[in-house]
Amino acid sequence: MNTIIEKTNAPTENINKHNVHSVEEIQIPVPWGNISGKWWGPKGIQPIVALHGRQDNAGSFDTLIPLLSNEISVLCLDMPGHGLSSHYPKSQYYYVYWDGIILLRRIVKYFKWTKVRLLGHSLGGAISFLYAASYPDEVEFMISLDIASPSVKDITKTPLIIGHSIDKFLKYELLQSDGIPSYSYDEVLTIVEDAYKGSITKEGAMILMKRGLRPASEPERYYFSRDPRLKVSVLGMISLDLVLAYAARIKCAYLNIRAIPGMKLDHPEYYEKVLDQIKLGAKKFEYHKVEGTHHVHLNNPERIAPIINNFICT
Repeated sequence: MNTIIEKTNAPTENINKHNVHSVEEIQIPVPWGNISGKWWGPKGIQPIVALHGRQDNAGSFDTLIPLLSNEISVLCLDMPGHGLSSHYPKSQYYYVYWDGIILLRRIVKYFKWTKVRLLGHSLGGAISFLYAASYPDEVEFMISLDIASPSVKDITKTPLIIGHSIDKFLKYELLQSDGIPSYSYDEVLTIVEDAYKGSITKEGAMILMKRGLRPASEPERYYFSRDPRLKVSVLGMISLDLVLAYAARIKCAYLNIRAIPGMKLDHPEYYEKVLDQIKLGAKKFEYHKVEGTHHVHLNNPERIAPIINNFICT
């Protein structure tokens, strides 16, 4: 294996003065470039694989991981087109849910793991859900943060928006590097806070932008590192029937932490309907609600870390 590992700081100390294992930057080769990530903890322990939400990056877990047990290690990945990971080649569309299963399978095969443990927020939780259903005998446990499954959409509306979405995708594809807008750092933070509509704090935006920015040609100007084509991902949406069919295949230990008010859902009643189906087959099942935004794991990690530690250690 040609994994590139670069030690960034060791040990790390969180806000409670609790010493945790070192953090190392890694790069995993893939056919279109590299997947970047942060490996928390010792390499001698198979890590929990942590997947972030749509248009976030591996930094999404920076405040949570230091509060977790020192007995574990965690590999936080930048999904393709996010953070420091390579963008897909031109012409390739981001089918974010389905691509995520393939990516996760690549990572598992690359490290030659026989079983995996998964932690996912939002999109990352949806991908973990699909993977745990696709490979039910190869997942030890999964932890899902503020999502139960891929977003369930009214698929009868899909034909109304596909044409516009394809044209938008082709427009983003034509963007050249010199055509991508740049901003001052303060402008970036304002844009990010506004885009997340109160889900993250300014401090959270600063954490995400450590991996979410690249310097522009002009001094003290930056552009977003994520692929603008990620803004268009309506293709490959999933129906409730299909979600429930996947949910029925999940056998591993399962923890779901839902933020209140959390993420705004098109059909909030489907959330617990999916969980009811998972509960029937899961080896162990836990469901907790905590006060917070969709990014409670970034803004208020102390609210969910004890729940995760208890789930992992019992």
